[in-house]
Amino acid sequence: MAARFVNIDHDTPLLFPPDLREWVPADHMVHFIMDAVAALDLSAARINDRGTGSAQYPPSMMLALLIYSYSTGIFSSRKIQTATYENVATRYLCADTHPDHDSICKFRRENKELLSSTFHQVLELAASARVLKVGDLTVAIDGTKLLANASKHSAMSHDRIAEQMQLATDQIAQLLAKAEDADSTPLQDGLTIPAEIQRREDRLAKLKEAKAALEERAKIRFEEESAAHAAKLAARHEKEQSTGKKPSGKPPEPPVQGPGSKDQYNFTDPDSRIMKDKGSFNQCYNAQAAVDTATMLIVGQHLTDTPNDKQQLQPGLQAISPAAGKISSTLVDSGYYSEAAVTRVEAGGTGPTIYAAMHRQSHGRSIAQLEKQADPPAPPPGAPLAEIMAHRLATAGGKALYRLRKQTVEPVFGIIKEVLGFRRFMLRGKEKASLEWTLVSTAYNLKRLFGLGARLRPA
Repeated sequence: MAARFVNIDHDTPLLFPPDLREWVPADHMVHFIMDAVAALDLSAARINDRGTGSAQYPPSMMLALLIYSYSTGIFSSRKIQTATYENVATRYLCADTHPDHDSICKFRRENKELLSSTFHQVLELAASARVLKVGDLTVAIDGTKLLANASKHSAMSHDRIAEQMQLATDQIAQLLAKAEDADSTPLQDGLTIPAEIQRREDRLAKLKEAKAALEERAKIRFEEESAAHAAKLAARHEKEQSTGKKPSGKPPEPPVQGPGSKDQYNFTDPDSRIMKDKGSFNQCYNAQAAVDTATMLIVGQHLTDTPNDKQQLQPGLQAISPAAGKISSTLVDSGYYSEAAVTRVEAGGTGPTIYAAMHRQSHGRSIAQLEKQADPPAPPPGAPLAEIMAHRLATAGGKALYRLRKQTVEPVFGIIKEVLGFRRFMLRGKEKASLEWTLVSTAYNLKRLFGLGARLRPA
């Protein structure tokens, strides 16, 4: 008996207009995101109040479109526009309208206040859905390097900038001399001396701007390092006065003024920096997140252009949303620890308790570590902070708590990079990249709430 096949007819038109709701399952994430956005206060959205020109797309639809696109791994405004035609769920979300890529990008770029408000309101929705417990939270803070929208080959060191400035100045002088010499050899077809001079003058202006930016950065760095150097000297002096003995080791070296020879400036995205990531050096930003250990929701986030995390403990805690309530414990790796930062955060017991590794811990455990051991004795009153911190992580309770760090914040970064596929910012400049990191964090949180089966109610 001959095989039977389903008849595939591309020529007969639909007799009735389709209802896109029949093509999107009732348990699809797009319904969840649309319901979540409908429950938000969008009064912070930027709209044209004059009402002139073409009709505007509603902020609720544009915000839902951005969040859904980011949660499904579509970040380019052009690809989002294409999805409004080709993706059934996106087409349903837009009610068969098709915002152009310029409108999408402009809405994303100009609505910093709305996106910040949305991040906090989503956490309030999580609390009202009884997913996020408000107050007495344990959070894990960490950072991950994300590529800037700029190539590292667009970067130039301070010494290289000085060389190129001299080269451009010499070439301008040669071209001016050539213009005055009536017997000089003519240029190639299509090239003129005034145009070549203008091109080099424009380049020289950009090089001067880059040099000035590096000098300003060096000035700020010198002020910060001078303050840290003075604090170290004061601590050595205080120790010498209290013990009557000269402190061991050499005194700290004073900071050096001015830009370093290898300080970099990127001409495509000047705010980004060359950072080491997984053994290679790339043009990046350092994206920070504070993650609730109970729900794996991002409760705080910010972006920094600093390659290391040494100064990010206090900013990371300050960035936590008020919707999360009071933080009781904070888990960080060794890169965040400094005596000054921990002292400021804990503030004599009024702030959260910090659990910070004092050194990198090797993978795996020895046989001795597998054996049950009693907690070590508590350090004596007045013991150094490093000794107190080491004791915290040596106790059974401290070990169990700190173990949650790698089970929460690191998987969150893995999901953002591997599942969502977000590895590079679409927007340039620290302020705009920060806006995009807020959008990514919000999209992740709603995707997480959907996966947890949250039933959203207005906050």
